[in-house]
Amino acid sequence: MVEDEDAPVFAIAVAAELAGMHPQTLRQYDRIGLVVPGRTRGGSRRYSARNIQQLREVARLGAEGMSLPAIARLLYLEDEVRMLRHRVLELEGALRSERANRPGVRVFAAGASGVIPVLSGRRIRRSTDVVLWRPRRPGDEE
Repeated sequence: MVEDEDAPVFAIAVAAELAGMHPQTLRQYDRIGLVVPGRTRGGSRRYSARNIQQLREVARLGAEGMSLPAIARLLYLEDEVRMLRHRVLELEGALRSERANRPGVRVFAAGASGVIPVLSGRRIRRSTDVVLWRPRRPGDEE
């Protein structure tokens, strides 16, 4: 439909037609917080391609007998998953960048000054507060 699926571009009449709903239904869904479109400076509703997808999903789930509060919860959780996936991708990119900028850093030490990277093969001074942890293996003594 649109390159940026979150860009608010469709007026309510167009969004209603694309979703196969009456414009009043879209207004009601906005009032109850089910599918909330963007707004222009003048206050007019503008729906994104994602909003249209959500409206179609609401119609499908409603036709299957799901209540509006359950649908609202489902949409909320889907948004949460989408945001978390996006955050994971950001963090993976940051980790890749950090690894590329710090070759040889594979271990981190924790001390009074915080977490510090430890270059491969480098020893930590014993005076540094370092806590090493490894999981217990069967047969290890306490």
